Amino acid sequence: MDSVCDAQVESPEVPEPEERLVDYRFTLAAERTFLAWIRTSLALLAGGVAVHELVRTFATPLVRTVVATAVIGLAAVVAAGAYVRWQSVDDAIRSDRALPDSDLMVVLAAVIATICVVAGVAVAIA
Repeated sequence: MDSVCDAQVESPEVPEPEERLVDYRFTLAAERTFLAWIRTSLALLAGGVAVHELVRTFATPLVRTVVATAVIGLAAVVAAGAYVRWQSVDDAIRSDRALPDSDLMVVLAAVIATICVVAGVAVAIA
């Protein structure tokens, strides 16, 4: 009995969670997707500036300013959302979790559809 009491009971060491090495192709694919979203953001920014500076057919300058501001604001949302999305995908890949869902595409499509309707109405009444 004494030998049992004298022996130290060691608890098994729990390894620290490590960042898993991933296939570089997945990381690079996530970066390419991020860059595609950034290109979309830059195109929106250029489109917003072009609407503000070049479109003179709207009924009032206010409509032109609203459409341009909406497109430029969407560009900022897409750029910020692209980074957040890339970070969450990268974390999921490194942690061997399922990829997270993203609402960025829904937001992009809905806002662009709304801007198209506003611009179409503005051109029609001009």
